[in-house]
Amino acid sequence: MPNWQNVRADFPVLNQQVNGKPLIYLDNAATAQKPRSVIDALVNYYERDNSNVHRGLHTLSMRATNGYEGARARIAQFINASDPAEIIFTRGTTESINIVARSWGHTHLKPGDVVLTTEMEHHSNLVPWQQAAKASGATLKYVPVLGENAEGGLDLTALDELLTPGVKLFAFTHISNSLGTINPVKDLCRRARAVGAITVVDAAQSIGHGPMDVQDMDCDFLAFSGHKMCGPTGIGVLYGRRALLDKLAPDETGGGMVVTVDYSGATWKPSPERFEAGTPNVADAIALGAACDYLDKLGRAEIAKHDIELAQLAFQKLSAIPGIRILGPTGERSGLVSFAFQDMHAHDVVTFADEDGIALRGGHHCNQPLMRKLGLTSTTRASCYIYNTAEEIDALVASLLRIQKFFRID
Repeated sequence: MPNWQNVRADFPVLNQQVNGKPLIYLDNAATAQKPRSVIDALVNYYERDNSNVHRGLHTLSMRATNGYEGARARIAQFINASDPAEIIFTRGTTESINIVARSWGHTHLKPGDVVLTTEMEHHSNLVPWQQAAKASGATLKYVPVLGENAEGGLDLTALDELLTPGVKLFAFTHISNSLGTINPVKDLCRRARAVGAITVVDAAQSIGHGPMDVQDMDCDFLAFSGHKMCGPTGIGVLYGRRALLDKLAPDETGGGMVVTVDYSGATWKPSPERFEAGTPNVADAIALGAACDYLDKLGRAEIAKHDIELAQLAFQKLSAIPGIRILGPTGERSGLVSFAFQDMHAHDVVTFADEDGIALRGGHHCNQPLMRKLGLTSTTRASCYIYNTAEEIDALVASLLRIQKFFRID
């Protein structure tokens, strides 16, 4: 088992003070910090191997190509994809989902079809389907959430009624970025497959927080961002079944993704090149592979256990604060807790916590429809990761009590 107290030393950015206090970083659902090994992978590429990939025959280009394609294979292994060609490098979760919404949606959706998603989706797994439905004439429907604070998770009884053969695609999040709800993705994929629906899983909040096996999950597409799992910003992945990817039209065209071109048209390469037109983000892809190595060295099952235990501790201690409203499940949850104080905006909470060196996130978290359903405009979110400790949860509680006293909330 990792010594979690020592993990913090792997992250250079955490070795600082904010407003004269040691930094307590609890904004991991927005972006995770980067260990030295990931930073070193970036530096090594730019200092030693910087070159374009695939089309060069000189030594630096071959090194860069080997590093880039090696990262693809490493990430395929990380999520247990059956073939590295099922890994498409993108800018992140948002671009990955948009590729499916445009490429798959343009080809397959027609008037009368149904696209199903849920009421807890991040805008990146909601707005693209709104646009795809409008463009195709399909109907967009939502699986509701249960409970005043959405503590009941998805309404699976309603899902039985909604998931009919008319549903052509079911898009849902693995872990809610506002609620901390862990959805039963394997069961949801099984139900979708039973009616012939394609599945798209938003794994942005789960990819770095536990084991991930797309074959066991049996999903058709899965999207995630590197910066949520200790990797760089600006790099992400779209996983897709090879049989589906090779039937999709490319979302973007240009150099590197063609077989032949003449003045009348072009033909496309198979996946993954078909979806990676132009010069790719080589350095960040390589560093993302290094992030996979780092997380596997710690052990993803141990990471999941650590995060869930911290979230349960935070839920327990925050629940004792008078006047607080906590969203999401009362039982097992992912490593985040979102909460609200009546008559106090989340941005004020975040600003005051920053005075204590604590980094939180305040706002609607790209969940505006869900916030409105719950009668809120914003929440404050504390999200934990591998370098956070129980002592930091105590510091958060002390800070919130100070804020509550200042605003006389009870």
